Amino acid sequence: MRTILIIPTFREVTVKLLSKEAILQASINDSYSQRLLYSFFSSSILIHCLFFMMKFHGAKPYQRWRLAFIAIYFTKVLDSLTKKIFEKNIPLLGPAILRSPSFISVDVQDVLKSDSSDHVPFFNIDQKMLTETVRDKDFERLHQFGGIKQLVAVLKTDEKDGIDGHEADLKHRRDVFGSNQYRRPPKKSFFSFVVEAFKDTIIIILMVCAILSLGFGIKQEGIKEGWYDGGSIVIAIFLVVIVSSVSNFRQSRQFQKLSSETSDIKVQVVRQGRRQPVSIFQLVVGDIVCLNIGDQVPADGLFMEGHSLKVDESSMTGESDHVEINDKDNPFLFSGTKVSDGFGTMLVTSVGMNTAWGEMMSSIRRELDEQTPLQARLDKLASTIGKLGLAVALIVLVVLIIRYFTGNTEDENGMQEFNGSKTNINDVMDAVVHIISAAVTIVVVAIPEGLPLAVTLSLAYSMKRMMADQAMVRKLSACETMGSATTICTDKTGTLTLNKMKVVEFWLGNEVIEDDTYLEIAPSVLQLLKQGVGLNTTGSVCKLPSTSVPEISGSPTETAILTWAVVDLGMDIDEQKQSCEILHVEAFNSEKKRSGVLVRTITDQTIQTHWKGAAEMILATCSHYFDKGGKTKLMDDDKRMQFGGIIRDMAAKSLRCIAFAYKQVLQENGQSHEKLEETGMTLLGLVGLKDPCRPGVRRAVEDCRDAGVKIKMITGDNIFTAKAIAMECGILKPDEDMNNAVVEGVTFRNFSDEERMEKIDMIRVMARSSPFDKLLMVQSLKQKGHVVAVTGDGTNDAPALKEADIGLSMGIQGTEVAKESSDIVILDDNFTSVVTVLRWGRCVYNNIQKFIQFQLTVNVAALVINFVAAVSSGDVPLTAVQLLWVNLIMDTLGALALATERPTNDLLKKSPVGRTKPLISNVMWRNLIAQALYQVAVLLILQFKGKDIFNVDEKVKNTLIFNTFVLCQVFNEFNARHMEKKNVFKGILKNRLFLGIIGFTIVLQVVMVEFLKRFADTVRLNWGQWGACIAIASLSWPIAWLVKCLPVSGKRFLIFPKPSVSKS
Repeated sequence: MRTILIIPTFREVTVKLLSKEAILQASINDSYSQRLLYSFFSSSILIHCLFFMMKFHGAKPYQRWRLAFIAIYFTKVLDSLTKKIFEKNIPLLGPAILRSPSFISVDVQDVLKSDSSDHVPFFNIDQKMLTETVRDKDFERLHQFGGIKQLVAVLKTDEKDGIDGHEADLKHRRDVFGSNQYRRPPKKSFFSFVVEAFKDTIIIILMVCAILSLGFGIKQEGIKEGWYDGGSIVIAIFLVVIVSSVSNFRQSRQFQKLSSETSDIKVQVVRQGRRQPVSIFQLVVGDIVCLNIGDQVPADGLFMEGHSLKVDESSMTGESDHVEINDKDNPFLFSGTKVSDGFGTMLVTSVGMNTAWGEMMSSIRRELDEQTPLQARLDKLASTIGKLGLAVALIVLVVLIIRYFTGNTEDENGMQEFNGSKTNINDVMDAVVHIISAAVTIVVVAIPEGLPLAVTLSLAYSMKRMMADQAMVRKLSACETMGSATTICTDKTGTLTLNKMKVVEFWLGNEVIEDDTYLEIAPSVLQLLKQGVGLNTTGSVCKLPSTSVPEISGSPTETAILTWAVVDLGMDIDEQKQSCEILHVEAFNSEKKRSGVLVRTITDQTIQTHWKGAAEMILATCSHYFDKGGKTKLMDDDKRMQFGGIIRDMAAKSLRCIAFAYKQVLQENGQSHEKLEETGMTLLGLVGLKDPCRPGVRRAVEDCRDAGVKIKMITGDNIFTAKAIAMECGILKPDEDMNNAVVEGVTFRNFSDEERMEKIDMIRVMARSSPFDKLLMVQSLKQKGHVVAVTGDGTNDAPALKEADIGLSMGIQGTEVAKESSDIVILDDNFTSVVTVLRWGRCVYNNIQKFIQFQLTVNVAALVINFVAAVSSGDVPLTAVQLLWVNLIMDTLGALALATERPTNDLLKKSPVGRTKPLISNVMWRNLIAQALYQVAVLLILQFKGKDIFNVDEKVKNTLIFNTFVLCQVFNEFNARHMEKKNVFKGILKNRLFLGIIGFTIVLQVVMVEFLKRFADTVRLNWGQWGACIAIASLSWPIAWLVKCLPVSGKRFLIFPKPSVSKS
């Protein structure tokens, strides 16, 4: 049964009468209106009841009329009162009021017949007003919403359990308030890359030459025959442009894909009472987000609860001062800001484009093709070679023009080409265009445009492969720089160890508590331990109805301690939070290495201070300790030494030692201290947490040592734990001098500059270090000439990550501040992945060196053969189309073949490049010069003696030169695979891409020679001539083998810019 009652009202309200109880659901902006509405409903219901009673109890007619008059009069009074409220509060209540009907529908229905899947709309929530409230930090408008708690109810969120979290609910919220994504600037189209390629100066000059050649050719020989020369150049240009554009377009798309993955961060939210990680893109309005130090605020919102929460708003306001967030003075949180201190929860009020951060980011185009230092150096190298090629081309141009106009050139029939005024002007122009085209093409071949392309291809390929190897590259330059690393400064927890902690020892007083002796602990001490764990934590314990095992979340250390307290101590965290009021919290501090909480018990109103942190730090604040029976005992020097021995023994077993301390605070004049007591504490107990080393980390450390890379472990643990872990991982050896190899942070920072420089190479482990000590270590190493890679996961690691040549942040435990400060994110927090990054870095550097050696060989050979032939005979053996084809082989196919070699373990057997070694090494010069000399010698012999040796005409001779030259490059690509190894075929079958490109190049070369005769200006060769070309080209293999037997001097052969691996 369903009844609809129509009652006059001033707001649109939904009232559901469920079963026998009436639940009034209303969205009211001010308490006065709410009270007025309630009184109105009460009066209306009373009147209806009176009517009902009169009807069934025999009321007289005049009594009915009197009651009706009273009801009408009362309704008019209420109507006049509500009009006054409207006039006063229209700006507050918003435009929705004006659209409200003059009645209210009261829906009386059975709960069993209601459809739970129907979504009740979010009444009277103007998204624009909500956005502006937070953005403008408008307290008055927030008050109009009824405050934060009322806004929580309006958004159908529970303060403790969060939103429902079902897919239908999430979809409904996205439809109403939008998704947490911002509009990105439009991507560059393929056509834009084509346009950029055509803007190249050399391409423009070639196009002009091609058009002129096309015009003169058609005019002289007709369109049927005259288009070949100019048309061939046009087709070759388009082929080069299209191949280059496709390559750049694909790499751009790949970089954009990888970039989008870097922005997909995980956010801790509370849904259905469970704390769970979700993608930042899945966040919706109404979510309760948990914030900790180093987190990025994922959306605009309002502070719910927390302690000592401070945010860095410099990304939004430009102000470097950290802003304190609380529920009284400043509850407003902005998307894109960073949590610099404390912890808390926030209510999401605006997402995506409704946030200031979203609007700002949508207008910013991130340039993913930023130039790396190596690309900049290769551009300089290409510019130097290009200038040399331009000089050669100018000389060739001048020589050919002089030879032509002085009558020293002949046509195909052996007749003199230029006969003064007798020569047709069209013939003169055609010859000049042909000469200019040849000179410009020499420039095209001379400029090694493939060098930057090789870097791009290699970086793109390595970035894609490194993602599969658990490393996400945020800055392209890090790939190449990692290959030069000489020192890696690594964290211990989570990087060298598994970060899966478990409490394995518990000491109370000077007794170790075993599993069967927990019942012997005095109840008073047990209660204090539960308070010290349950109230002084950033983790959470969620009891799921479906299972008896609670779900515990938080950092690995917090999770281990909470698990121990719940399982072994029988702690109920909700009970602890309900029995005490938290007055003040000091979040974990990297300097003090502890966290504290000031609480007041509900029952007796006593105030207590609880500290938790590094055992020796807590021990230094204690003057008493509890024994198992609950007695408080004085901690004299002997006992303090005894506790110190317990801590050292646990540390020697690779255990992280955490201590708990407590003190009851005396109130002065009824007021408690805001600052936590740090002296006169009573030691509650010591726990030892085991975090085993990662499997394979010892082998990875040995690989680094073999590669000449020094490993330094920098940890916040005490010196005994650090030493034990370093021995277990292989960073320290038993026979090593521990006095120089292991230092504490305070000792290191107190060294003089000279002493620090003297000892820094010997230091292997730095214990009890602060973020400043890590930064000082990086600065000192760089000052001594090292290329430094640093791992970090905390907000305070950001300065060291930025200062290092390569910053490596942790993907699991790393904060967003640390990730943004880093160059590469290690997705699995594993040191083995750091070594993988080192291997890939060296691979990128090595692949680029291979391609440089290969391309410079082609440049030298092409320049010399064309220059000598032009000066001596007045003609160039390699035409414009042929040289463009060679350019295509070098720039794109050669780069693709050599720049995509996968890393091998042999790369870790070489010493690091460092900062001083030149990009073009003496080994490269040795190989390059030998191959270039051989190619130049062979091609010059063919140029001047080819007709006699093979008994062929001029066209066949030029085809032989072209074919031999291309095949020499094909065979030399094999030589370039290994610059020092004599066996260039090792591992060749594993690189299918290389074999495919070689095969593709050979097939295209056959097509060019045998089938595209007019296009490539070639003639067909017989089997003997093909065999001769292959035989000549294949001699480059034994020559390379013999040359690699020659020793190489350590002195620099030619002066080129030194590598610069510092961050720009």
